[in-house]
Amino acid sequence: MARTSTNYRCTECGWTTGRWVGRCGQCQAWGSLSEGEPTSTRAVASQRPAQPAIRITEVEANTARGVRTGIGELDRVLGDGLVPGAVVLLGGEPGVGKSTLLLEVAARWASAGRRTLYVTAEESAAQVRLRADRTGALHDELFLAAESDLGVVLGHIEEHSPSLLVLDSVQTVQAQGTDGVAGGVAQVREVTNALVRTAKRRNMAVLIIGHVTKDGALAGPRTLEHLVDVVLSFEGERHGGFRMVRATKNRYGPADEVGCFEMTETGIREVPDPSGLFTSSRGPTAGTCVTVSLEGRRPLVAEVQALVVPTSLQQPRRMTHGLENARVTLTLAVLQRRAGHKLHTRDVYASTVGGVRLSDPAADLALAIAVASALRDEEPVGKLLAIGEVSLSGEVRRVPALGRRLAEAARLGFERAIVPEGSGKEVAAAGLRVIEVASIDEALKAAFGTPSGKVVGLEKRRREHGAEGASAAPH
Repeated sequence: MARTSTNYRCTECGWTTGRWVGRCGQCQAWGSLSEGEPTSTRAVASQRPAQPAIRITEVEANTARGVRTGIGELDRVLGDGLVPGAVVLLGGEPGVGKSTLLLEVAARWASAGRRTLYVTAEESAAQVRLRADRTGALHDELFLAAESDLGVVLGHIEEHSPSLLVLDSVQTVQAQGTDGVAGGVAQVREVTNALVRTAKRRNMAVLIIGHVTKDGALAGPRTLEHLVDVVLSFEGERHGGFRMVRATKNRYGPADEVGCFEMTETGIREVPDPSGLFTSSRGPTAGTCVTVSLEGRRPLVAEVQALVVPTSLQQPRRMTHGLENARVTLTLAVLQRRAGHKLHTRDVYASTVGGVRLSDPAADLALAIAVASALRDEEPVGKLLAIGEVSLSGEVRRVPALGRRLAEAARLGFERAIVPEGSGKEVAAAGLRVIEVASIDEALKAAFGTPSGKVVGLEKRRREHGAEGASAAPH
C-alpha cells in the first residue's frame, strides 16, 4: 500500500520539508512555508528503454560544439560560443543592460543566416523595435513576439523553428494550469522545465533573462540554477558605463571567466582590453597605488585610491567604494599594529578608479601603500604597482598567476613592481624592476624609495652585468 505524507514548501526558494517550521532552512525567510499537496511513496516498476545505451566512444561529439555568437567577450565567457540545445540564464539588476545585450546577441545570430526568435513578456513589440533601431539590431531572420503565455511561446517555436530563442524574462511568463502567479516558485519551475525540454528536443539554444533580488541573487527557486546549463551574472553600476559578464556555472566551459563591455548611447560595445579604464591618466600621486587583479583568467590593471584626514569623532569613519569593507578594515589594523601608522584618530576613505570592484586579496598590498601614501602625503617612487596579500601578522603572502599579472603590467609600461618574497621564476621574465618583500614594513620602504627587500628581474640582471664589467676592466 502506498504511504502518503504532507510536505511544506517555501514560497520564496522552493525548499521542502516534512514538517512545518517557522523559518526556511535554505533562504532563511520567516513564515514562508505553506502546506503542499500530499505525496505518495510507492515502488516504481522498471520499463524497457526506448533506445539502448551505447558506448561513450560511439557518441557523436560534434553536435555539442559551440557556435560563435559574434560577440567575442560573450563567447569568451561561454567557453566557445553557444552550444545547440544549451539553456543559458542571464541575471542582473534592473537597468544594467540585460535586454540590450541579448538583443544584440540575437541580431548577430540572425545576421549569420540563423533564424532567431526574441520573445518579450515585459515590453511591447514596438518598444523592442525602438531599441533595435537605436542599436542597429535589425535583421530579417530575427522574429519578435510579445507574449507572456507559455503555451503561445511554445507555439511560436513550433511555427518558426528557430535555432536560438531569447526570453525576456522567465519571471513574467505564466504556464496555464500551474498554481501560483507569474514569477512564483511553481510558475518559474514549470516554465523553465518546459523550455529545457524543448531546447533538448529541438537542439535549440535558449537565452533566458532572470530577475535578481535586493541581495543580488537570482529570484525564484534555487532549482532554477540547477535546471539550466549556464548561469551568467551581468554586473555594473547603473550610472557608469562599464559592465562585466561573469559565469557562475558553465557545463561547457570555464566557470571563472569574465567578459567586459561598455554601455554607450548606441548600445553595448565589447571591451577586449579594459585595463586602461581603471587607472587615472595623471600618473602617480599621493594616496594612489596600482595593482593587477585577476578576474577569472584575465589580469586587470586597477588603481586604488585612499584619503586620510584628521577627525574629531570618537569613532573614525571607514568608507569604501569598489573594495570589500572587511578587507579594508583588516589592512588598516595591520598598518597601525605592524607598521606603526596611527590611523585610530583619522578618517579613511578608500576607492577604486572606473567603478571596478576588487575582491582579489592581491589588492591588499596596493591598498596598504595607498593609505600610507595618503597619510604621509607622499607619492610612491616611480611608476609603481604592488601585488600581494597582507596577513594579520604583517606578512606579504604570495598570490596565484603572478607571472601573468606582471606581464600585463609590463605591457602597459609600468617600471617597478613590489611582489611577495619567494615568487621565483614567475618574476624572472617579467621585464620589470621587481622587488620582493617579506613584510608590510619592507613593502612600504620599497614604495617610498628605501628598499630593503630582494631586488630581482631587470635590476638584478643589470647589477650582475655591471659587476662582470667591473671585474673585466683593467686596474
